[in-house]
Parts: sequence; C-alpha cells; structure tokens
Amino acid sequence: QVQLVESGGGLVQAGGSLRLSCAASGRSFSYSAMGWFRQAPGKAREFVAAIDGNSGTFYTDSVKGRFTISRDNAKNTVYLQMSNLKPEDTAVYFCAARTVGVISSIPGSYNYWGQGTQVTVSS
Repeated sequence: QVQLVESGGGLVQAGGSLRLSCAASGRSFSYSAMGWFRQAPGKAREFVAAIDGNSGTFYTDSVKGRFTISRDNAKNTVYLQMSNLKPEDTAVYFCAARTVGVISSIPGSYNYWGQGTQVTVSS
C-alpha cells in the first residue's frame, strides 16, 4: 500500500522558515515526479512546486526565490524548504506523487496524495 506522510508543518512568524518533509512508502518514487500543493480555507487546492525524475524543478510564481523543493531518493523523501514566509502562505500543504517522471502542476494528474500538514504564518 502506497503512503505519503507529510511532516514539518507548524506555526511561524512572518519572515520565518519551515521545512516540510514527505516520506513515501509502499513503492519507490525515485524516478517519479513529486509535487507540493496547498489549500487555504475556502480556496481551491493550488500548485506550489514540483520536482521531476531528474530533479528538475518548477515553482508557482508566488514562491519563487523563497521555496526550494528537493528529494532524497535513498530515503524516498521529498522536501519543501520554505523561507521568508508570509501570512498568505498559510494553508494545509499536501505532498503528491505521479507514476511518471514528468512534472505537472495539475492536481488531477497526481496518483497519490498525503493527508496534509498545516502551515500557519502569523503577521
């Protein structure tokens, strides 16, 4: 059974940093695209960042220069380092995985999802 488990969320002041982790089990995702999405209350789930099977990366404009996605294939884990956090980054952050190595920003193209971790940024 495939599982994605996120961790690292919490409460942080504006300007602070957090690192989210997503540990995968049940199959290897070493050559798969992995992504991070977020959903704020009352809003649709939105794309944040993705990493492809060759560790190429792609970010939504609002987080470029502040967030970094990375992966450790030996640990079957993907990370999201978030810096200079803003109150508008407050959301539940979800990890997702595809069965192919090509990046996508479309939630429906991801095959597996974690349960999410709450990130709250206070002003």
